[in-house]
Formats: sequence, C-alpha cells, structure tokens
Amino acid sequence: MTENNLLYTLALQNVSKIGDITAKKLIQHCGSAEAVLKEKKHNLLKIDGIGSIVISDLYGKKHLLEAEQELKYIRENNVIAHYFMDDSYPEKLKHCIDGPIVLFQSGNINLEEQHIISIVGARKITTHGIAQCEKLVEQLAPFNPIIVSGFAYGTDITAQKAALKNNLQTIGCLAHGLDQIYPKVHKKYVADIERHGGFFTDFWSSDTFDRNNFLKRNRIIAGLSEATIVIESAEKGGSLVTADIANSYNREVFAMPGRPTDSQSEGCNNLIKVQRAHLLSKAADVPYILNWQLETVQKAVQKKLFVELDTDEKVLYNTLKDNGKMILDKIALTSNMPTFRVASLLLNMELKGVVRPLPGKQFEVI
Repeated sequence: MTENNLLYTLALQNVSKIGDITAKKLIQHCGSAEAVLKEKKHNLLKIDGIGSIVISDLYGKKHLLEAEQELKYIRENNVIAHYFMDDSYPEKLKHCIDGPIVLFQSGNINLEEQHIISIVGARKITTHGIAQCEKLVEQLAPFNPIIVSGFAYGTDITAQKAALKNNLQTIGCLAHGLDQIYPKVHKKYVADIERHGGFFTDFWSSDTFDRNNFLKRNRIIAGLSEATIVIESAEKGGSLVTADIANSYNREVFAMPGRPTDSQSEGCNNLIKVQRAHLLSKAADVPYILNWQLETVQKAVQKKLFVELDTDEKVLYNTLKDNGKMILDKIALTSNMPTFRVASLLLNMELKGVVRPLPGKQFEVI
C-alpha cells in the first residue's frame, strides 16, 4: 500500500457517515479511496445504496488534514497498516463484509499457515474459569494455534497469558488506538505480546477511549478466527455479542458449559441450548470439529522430549506398538476396553501426536 493510497484511505475512513461496508462499495466502484474523494457528487449518487445523507460530509477538508496527522503518527511509530485489498490483510477478515478498510498493527504477527482461534468470556472470570481456560490453551498448544482475544480483564488476559506461557502467538484486538493501553494495569504484558504476536485495531491514535468501541472491536476478534470459544459468560455480555458475530460470519463457536446455578455459565449454557455453539467438554473437541490435520501436531510434538500418557493411553499405545496397524474394534478387543472409551482415548492421543488415524477406522503409532 503506497503512502498516498493510505492517506486517502484514512481520509475516507474518517468520514463519519461512511462505514466500512459503504467505503468498500465506493472504493470498488471508483477504483481507490482517492478516486472516491475526487469523484463528482452526482456520480456517487448513481451508486446503488448511496444517498445524499451518506456522502454529505465526504468533501470536508478536515478529513485529509486529520488523515495527514494520523499518517504522521503511523510513520513515526512504525505502525503497520493493512489495506483490505492487500495480500497482507488477514485472509479470514477479507471475507467479513464489515471488516475494516484499513487495519493497524504493532508487533510481530505472522498469520501464514496458522490455526487461529479467539477465546473470550467474562471480565469477572471465576477461579474455575481461569483453570479451564489455562488448561484449554495448554492442551491445544501442540497444534500451535494463534490465540486472539481483547486484552481486557478476566478471560481475555487469562487466555493471552496462557498463550505466552505455552510459547504461542497471541493477538490483542484493541478498542482504541495503538497510542494507549486499556486497562493500564495490562501495560506490563505489552512487550511480551508484541514479541510473540502483537495488536490489531482499526481505531486511530486520535480516537478517545469509549466503552462503545468494545462492540465494534468484537467484529475483528470474531473475523480473524476460524472459531470463537466462550469460556464463561453471564446471561448478557460482550462475549455473547462476539459469538453472535462469529455465527453471522459462518464461523464455528464453542461454549464451555457450567452448572445451571452458576450465573457466569448462564450465557454459555444458553448458547449450547439454542444450538448457537458446540458444547466444549474437552480440548480435543476443538481440533475434532475444526478438522485440524495431524501433521500440525506432529511438527509441534517433535520439539517435545516427552509426551505424558495416562494409564489407559499407555495400554493402547503399547497395543498398537506391538501389533502395528489395527482397526478400532480390534484395538478395543485386544486392550479389553469398551469401544466408546477407546475412541475417546485415541482422539486424545491424536491431540498429543502419538497416534494417527488411517482409512477404514485403522490407527497406528507415529
């Protein structure tokens, strides 16, 4: 993206009555943001869905002046700007109709050939929720996913700290510009996150902090990812909005169930009840539903010297090691375990990268 193109894109983004959907329509019709801003008003009004109210503020001189100031900030602070038509723009976000026309980045984010999941939930996360979130990230670590969240209190920062602990990339989607950090207490995590991922936002450095920004920010959290996981949520909450957005993008949604009496599980239980989310009972549910390929696990497992197996998993491992390729029923018969139990154990062992499935319901040791 050239600096001139960025300047005019910023100016178009700055027009109050033109959102991302309308901006994309105008750019695609005229060819560029610069062409939009220089087009005659009567020609723009010929575009389907573009009315006089929408473009009433389009030709204000302040847009270019303010864009120049923001461009100066971007240049002086080494901010990376991703234009929605550039190759560098996140691929999954390209398929979201309301994805930002320009996305700002800090840090060392690498989205190439990576699984990307968002983890969201209550700001007032319970001790149980923290433990479940940390366990989930740890058990998904062999797949090397990027963990996306909102860098807020509670579930967000729990997930992102767990990602850092497991040497995974993590991305914080901010509800403000890159010149500030909210909450301020999380400033101590910024350097680590930028070394192992970074931050995305579509807000300018001049945008003042506003709680309403969180809802706009949530579309980026949902749009970046192939799946959104809700750890805990009350009956109403921002994480449920993110789940709804993910559903609208035809992305998978998972929710961790809780007891009916737990207020912080009510939102998750409702998502599952109305079939707006998969029930997430164990980490293995995620790669199973998303069809993550075993090769990803194998590459990650090669870095590990030891893989922990429980007693039953060791029995299955030794059975396959001694007998070679075996069908599921034969494994169950030889190991003297019920088939449903063997199937569940084998799925966990796939996650750990010690066995792989073969055609015809066969399995073998890696």
